[in-house]
Amino acid sequence: MPHWIDTPDALHASLARLPAVIGLDTEFIRERTYWPQLALVQIALGPADDDILLVDPLVDGMREPLAALLAAPTVLKVMHSPSEDLVAFRHFCGVLPQPLFDTQLAAALCGLGAGLGYQKLVLAETGIALDKGETRSDWLRRPLSPSQLTYAADDVRHLHALHASLQAQLAANGRGAWEAEDGARLLASAASDDGERWPHLSMRSAQFLDAAGQVRLLRLLRWRDAQARRSDKPRSWILDNELAVALARTNPAERRAFDAQLDATPKAPRGLRDALWQALSTPLDDEADAPPARGDDRDKRQLRAMQDAVAAIAGELGVPEGLLASRRLLEGLQDGGGWTGPLAGWRRDQLQARLQPLLGESVPPTR
Repeated sequence: MPHWIDTPDALHASLARLPAVIGLDTEFIRERTYWPQLALVQIALGPADDDILLVDPLVDGMREPLAALLAAPTVLKVMHSPSEDLVAFRHFCGVLPQPLFDTQLAAALCGLGAGLGYQKLVLAETGIALDKGETRSDWLRRPLSPSQLTYAADDVRHLHALHASLQAQLAANGRGAWEAEDGARLLASAASDDGERWPHLSMRSAQFLDAAGQVRLLRLLRWRDAQARRSDKPRSWILDNELAVALARTNPAERRAFDAQLDATPKAPRGLRDALWQALSTPLDDEADAPPARGDDRDKRQLRAMQDAVAAIAGELGVPEGLLASRRLLEGLQDGGGWTGPLAGWRRDQLQARLQPLLGESVPPTR
């Protein structure tokens, strides 16, 4: 049966002889904090129940052995859709699990579906139905219940089998390098988690602000993110989206009007009014470079033609359309963003020849 590990010495002993591949998962809470609170770490050293370690990170001294495991270069860490887990590990241990194999990404590359949950993937690949009854459980409580422990163990119990099956399928269709490329990009993004540079672009209401209002919104959102990180509070607890847009839209001409607007808003962060005013009124070094938030002013026929081309290529490859290029990435191409970021590498190889003629001279081809 799985082993409950609640001392650093026990963890050190269990990790004394590491296999070439491990399954890895976490349970965390992120309801009242900015950073995920790591509550449990599950490690499958092998496919048997006796190979599963349930590690209590709330115990002092667990960081060092966990960090050493995550950083071990000769141990492949198999995880499922690990983006949030990576944030939790980076914040708790200061390192990321490398090298990494993402079973959700691999499944999509193998044509099994986009965004498959762990439960569905296990059922599809092994025929085993898992109980997901503890999805919303309180993982910070101690002791954990038997059903919590079973659920936690199940989350890594089948990762070895999934890895073996998916790796074989990737090798058969020549897409192992695609998985490695996307996995490396995921790790790089987690390692440089300094916040989104242009957060106003992800807010639909930003497109209804004039240029000056969008810049003010950018200032507020950058300040909000920095404040949330420092205080370890959710962004919405610092400043909700609606008030941020309202402040950016009205552009109070003087401090008195700004204070009046805050006082008239029930959930406004009045205790942070000085810092909020400074953020609103202080230019950013790079705000002149900020791209505008756009609505429906793009060439719709061009976008539709690009989406049709992506759908056709996805059909030929047997992969989900969204895995190749989302609408947002295609809009980025329309805006002149070029074949960079997720559109570089293997996606550019598959898409550029068909999409470039649709883009014309607005996006120079990558040579």
